[in-house]
Amino acid sequence: MAAAAAPQRPRMRTASRCTAETAHATHTFEVDGFSLHKGLGAGRFIRSAAFTVGGFDWCVRFYPDGLHRGDGRDSFCICLELLSEEAEVRALYCLRLMHHAGAPWPASWRNAPTLFTTMDVGKNRGLHLYKFISTSDMEASGHIHDDRVVIECDVTVIKEPQVAEMAVISEDLVVPPSDLSVNFGKLLESEEGADVKFVVQGEIFPVHKIIVATRSPVFKAQLYGPVGEGNRECITIEDMQAPVFKALLHFIYTDSLPAMEDIDSDEKEMMKHLLVAADRYAMERLKLICGGILCGSLDVETVATTLCLADQHNCRRLKDACIDYINSSDTINEVVASQGYLHLKRACPSVFVNMWEKEKAAKSQKI
Repeated sequence: MAAAAAPQRPRMRTASRCTAETAHATHTFEVDGFSLHKGLGAGRFIRSAAFTVGGFDWCVRFYPDGLHRGDGRDSFCICLELLSEEAEVRALYCLRLMHHAGAPWPASWRNAPTLFTTMDVGKNRGLHLYKFISTSDMEASGHIHDDRVVIECDVTVIKEPQVAEMAVISEDLVVPPSDLSVNFGKLLESEEGADVKFVVQGEIFPVHKIIVATRSPVFKAQLYGPVGEGNRECITIEDMQAPVFKALLHFIYTDSLPAMEDIDSDEKEMMKHLLVAADRYAMERLKLICGGILCGSLDVETVATTLCLADQHNCRRLKDACIDYINSSDTINEVVASQGYLHLKRACPSVFVNMWEKEKAAKSQKI
C-alpha cells in the first residue's frame, strides 16, 4: 500500500520595507536697510534667527559685500548654515529672493540631497555657499525694493532610513491593515450593546460606558467613580451642541475626526467647539489636533477670538501662532479693527502682555 503523500505546506516568505521620512519647513529672513549693511566687508555676514527642521537647527547667512574680495562691490551672497553641533544631515533646500509684487528669483537650489556636517570643521562647517548675486540686477528686477531684501529658505531634512518587517505569512496570505477603528465606528453607528445614553440638546446618543471611560478620564470618573452617574440610564450633557458631541464620540470610537471639506467658517467654529470639548474631557490628543487645524486656518476676522480661546484653554502652540499672526505688519491694523479684537481686550487682558513682550523680543532681534 502506497504511503499517503504529505500535505504540502505553503511556502513561507519574509519581507521588509525601507521608507524615507522627511521634515520640511520654510523660513523667511527680511533684511531692512539693505544699503546700510554695505561696507561690512567681504566674508563678514549677518545671521538670521535660528529655525528648527527635522530636529536640527539652521540659519541663513547674508553677506552684504559678498564672500570674497574678488566678488566685487556690486554683489552680495546668501547661504544656508547647519548650526547643530557635531551633526551630519542630508537635506534638500532652496534659497530665493522674494519679489515685492511678483515671482521670486531663485538664488540657489539643490534638487539632489546635499550633505551638511559639523562633525569635521575641515569640510564645510555646516555651510553651503553660492556664487555672488548682483545688487544692481536685483534692484532693476524689483527684488531689492524700498532698500529691503526678503530671503526665503525651504529646507527638507531627509531622516535616517527606516526598515520594518512586513507582515507576510505566505505567498498566498498577506495580513491586511488593521480595521479596528472601522469596526468601532460601526459599533457606534449600530448602537449594539450600548449601556448608557447621553442627552445633548434633546438628542439621544447611546454609547458603551467602557469605551468612553477608557478614552477619557473625565468620563471614567463620571461613569465609574464613587460619586459618578454610572447607574443612571440617561445622562444629560449641558453647555454643548449636539453636532459637537457627535464629533467627539466619533473621535472616541475611531481616533479620527469626521470627514470634512476644506476648512471654512462653519468647520472652524466646529474645531473651536471641539477643542473646548476635548479640554473639558481631558482628551489631549484631540485638543492638539484641533489646535493644529486652527493654526493653519487663521484669518483677520477670527484670529483675536481664537487667541482668547487658546489662552482660556491653555493651548500654547495655538496661542503663539495667533500672536505671531496679529503682530504681522501686514495684518495688525485689520485685526485691531475687528470685533474679535474688542472681545479679546475685555475677556483676556493678560494676553496683551504676552503680545507686547513677543513683539519687543522680535524687534530687539532686528536691531
